[in-house]
Amino acid sequence: MWTLIIVVTIYSTLGLASILAETLRARGMNDDLAAIGFLTGMLLVALTVLTNGLKKRPGGAEIAVALGVTAVYFMVFFRMALLERSHLIEYSVVAIFIHESLTERANRGRKVPARGLLAIVATSLIGAIDECIQGFLPSRVFDPQDMLFNGLAAVMAVAASAALRWARRRIS
Repeated sequence: MWTLIIVVTIYSTLGLASILAETLRARGMNDDLAAIGFLTGMLLVALTVLTNGLKKRPGGAEIAVALGVTAVYFMVFFRMALLERSHLIEYSVVAIFIHESLTERANRGRKVPARGLLAIVATSLIGAIDECIQGFLPSRVFDPQDMLFNGLAAVMAVAASAALRWARRRIS
């Protein structure tokens, strides 16, 4: 359900994003303020993911893995252009939700083969649909490179989730 809400939210912004950006610029919002707003939103998403991931007191291995994952995300995040950064965060969240729902199903006895790969493929398909929709919108651009960023975000998120899960099991 949460994955569907996130995907609908991403898709609903396709037409609204450019209208909102133009409206804010027309009202005098400068690029620095826009960047601060964007980073604040991304920080809130990161805090949501972090608080969801750390439901109990973490051990040393879990903290080390979490710091490593955070360092990798920061390196990738700050080397990307501003627009691609949103892909990294959005599709990381989608991949985590898909992966967690598949893991929950597997934990309840259902057969779910290759959960990580399935989550990456599903997230990449959602991102490809996103890009294809943009090809039909006059204010947006179809960009195959964005599909690669969506896939990269999915791989990073699933790998981070698997690494944190490994660290938790190591403690238990």
